[in-house]
Amino acid sequence: MAEPSTARPRSVVITGASRGLGLASAAYLHRQGWHVLAAMRSPDVGLARLREATAAAPDDPRLTGIRLDLDDPASITDAARTIEKTVGAPDAVVHNAAYIAVGCVEEMPVSVWRQLYSTNLFGPVHLTRELLPAMRGAGRGRIVVISSQAGVRGMPTTSAYSSSKGALERWAQALAEEIAPFGLGVTVLVTGTFDTSLESTPSHADLEGPYGEHHARLASAGRRVLRSANPPEKFPPGLAKALRDRAPFARHPVGGDARVLLAASRLLPDRIFRVLMGRAIGLPRPNTLRDHPCRLLTVTPPSAENERHG
Repeated sequence: MAEPSTARPRSVVITGASRGLGLASAAYLHRQGWHVLAAMRSPDVGLARLREATAAAPDDPRLTGIRLDLDDPASITDAARTIEKTVGAPDAVVHNAAYIAVGCVEEMPVSVWRQLYSTNLFGPVHLTRELLPAMRGAGRGRIVVISSQAGVRGMPTTSAYSSSKGALERWAQALAEEIAPFGLGVTVLVTGTFDTSLESTPSHADLEGPYGEHHARLASAGRRVLRSANPPEKFPPGLAKALRDRAPFARHPVGGDARVLLAASRLLPDRIFRVLMGRAIGLPRPNTLRDHPCRLLTVTPPSAENERHG
């Protein structure tokens, strides 16, 4: 009679695993046999959701909650040590957690810019720094960065988020070159439109201010896009495929609209690409507000409530 296998399951760290794409991905990979280290701010709440989604028992050894606050350096260090104590060097790290807020440059408080970069860029960089020594020592591992269409083309009214995702992609490319000699790889996933409850996205938009027409037109375009948004459960197969990448660096779209955007950005001259994108999302055309009375309006300072939310 054959001896039972003692091979340990592959391990994957997923940040932001308590909801949206992170929750769907954690549940999917757990069902595929991975040991999921679900990193989140509130593991008690998030693990309850994951157990419900996977039917995992409370003592399931392949489902581990990791307390992680990407805005707290001490929390990141503690999370990395817990991960190493639990599985040693993880086979994969998925930087999924993200923060998004709406507002044009004049409208967005500086504190929200800091929050966006802390969560979307500096947090992932710090966590990766903490885990890389163990992964280098093991000579294996994949780091997956979840980007978005906003990282491909700077999106008006979410310029802070767009720039943080663009910076995240450039960092991922550089990181891949640094760690490839040690047997590690990096994949960037450009996500399409998924229904992840964006109606709760903090907004600093001044609808009566000079950028009111921008917000009105983009909100209308957004409602059209959301009608065809995929459920989060459509995302994990793309992530699972990325975890099988062997190239030092790879970049894939996940979702039909992301595939179209990436193809257009590669094939079209930048000027034409920008014009077509502007028309597709309904932006006011260049110079059309130059003589409009709205140009004389001032931006209303963000409310205290919005400042706290950031």
